[in-house]
Amino acid sequence: MDTIDPDAAWAAFAARDRSADGRFVVGVRTTGIYCRPSCPARRPRRENVAFYRNDAEATAAGLRACRRCLPDDVRRDEAAVAAALTIIGGEDAPPLAVLAARVGYAPHHFQRLFTRATGVSPAAYARARRAERAADALTQEKHVTDAIYEAGYAAPSRFYDGAAPRLGMSPSAWARGGTGETIRWTLAPTSLGPLLVAATRKGLCRVAFGEDEAALRGRFPHATIVAGGDDLAALAVRIVAEVERPTNAALPLDVRGTAFQEKVWQVLRAIPAGETRSYAEIAAAIGSPGATRAVGSACGANAVAVAIPCHRALRSDGTLGGYAWGLDRKRALLDRESRRENGRERG
Repeated sequence: MDTIDPDAAWAAFAARDRSADGRFVVGVRTTGIYCRPSCPARRPRRENVAFYRNDAEATAAGLRACRRCLPDDVRRDEAAVAAALTIIGGEDAPPLAVLAARVGYAPHHFQRLFTRATGVSPAAYARARRAERAADALTQEKHVTDAIYEAGYAAPSRFYDGAAPRLGMSPSAWARGGTGETIRWTLAPTSLGPLLVAATRKGLCRVAFGEDEAALRGRFPHATIVAGGDDLAALAVRIVAEVERPTNAALPLDVRGTAFQEKVWQVLRAIPAGETRSYAEIAAAIGSPGATRAVGSACGANAVAVAIPCHRALRSDGTLGGYAWGLDRKRALLDRESRRENGRERG
């Protein structure tokens, strides 16, 4: 983390919160040691405690590592998880016992370690990666069965049980670049510029400032692209309302991402209008406190502006960070949400 909130850090330390491990270390002046927030040792008085961003800062302050909780092992744990992610990302993800042995841990311990760091188990992460490979293969292989085996599935039945429901359309339609799928679109005027609104029969699949029909066709080259429609018009009115008078409406969506991205998007949708969260806070909320940059990438991968309010994610220092549709729009959205909420409080 860039800065440390002493009250939040103390609360995490007092609760022995494992999700805070790796975010900071706790120095104890009376014993001259520093610990993980989750250290099982008896808690000292608060006035005898200081918080440091990492072990290097604690060491520079003259403290030594606790022999009970081994705070320096956090770096080793992070390196092991990073190595495992690389291994699982290959075409043949090994069983847990083999994976754990390759990174130097016992299987049951590494299962807990990996899940704390990423928010999902190694097996769940492997399934998500394999589903991604299936989606890629379906756009390249001539036959669906060939694509299934190319993605690493032992049999087609395993694919249809796991990955097929995540694709949002049939495997054969995906292989043909969306052939057979119908996407309706419109350009809705807003105070922040024209807004492309596009939806399948399931829900919104693209909401973007500054895009048009040509951009939509480039994104979905083989789908049937149709202008207008009463249902879409009603949906567009709701989207424009979220730009002009945000209410946190629950809008129907038809978007897919990795398991990690979808967890980030769920947290974003839960942020009330008029409030913000830092990328670090979102990472902690999904159980991946070390994944701040990955949270930023997940925000950047959001395909539906405003419907998934990624504009409410900021850097830890309060600055805007990035926004796919321009920082001026991000600033404007946040300003009007803040004014609207302040007006409600005064009313």
